[in-house]
Amino acid sequence: MQGFTASSLLLVALGGAAGSMLRHFVSVAGVALFGFGFPWATLAVNVVGSGMIGVLAGLGLQGGVRALLVPGFLGGFTTFSAFSLETTVLWERAPALAVFYVVVSVGLGATACALGFWLFRR
Repeated sequence: MQGFTASSLLLVALGGAAGSMLRHFVSVAGVALFGFGFPWATLAVNVVGSGMIGVLAGLGLQGGVRALLVPGFLGGFTTFSAFSLETTVLWERAPALAVFYVVVSVGLGATACALGFWLFRR
């Protein structure tokens, strides 16, 4: 583990900024394509991000590259806090749809992470 050095914190910040910008783009595109009825963009981001973190974990990245990509880029890109808020809003409107969203998000996210990890494990 690299620890809290100035360079590692800068790499996390840079990766986080890039991941957050991409997340925003996906969110705007998702609403433009699918509307506000179901949080498709957040679902896609969480599944893709889970798969990517599995790949990176499987590759065994260390040091600065890991800081840039795992807590940085993927930390900014994935959106568990948005997932939680959207689940709460869905629960108020349609509890069954909220349960579906949680089950699909967690199931596909965990599957994508495991698949990426196993496929790219060294």
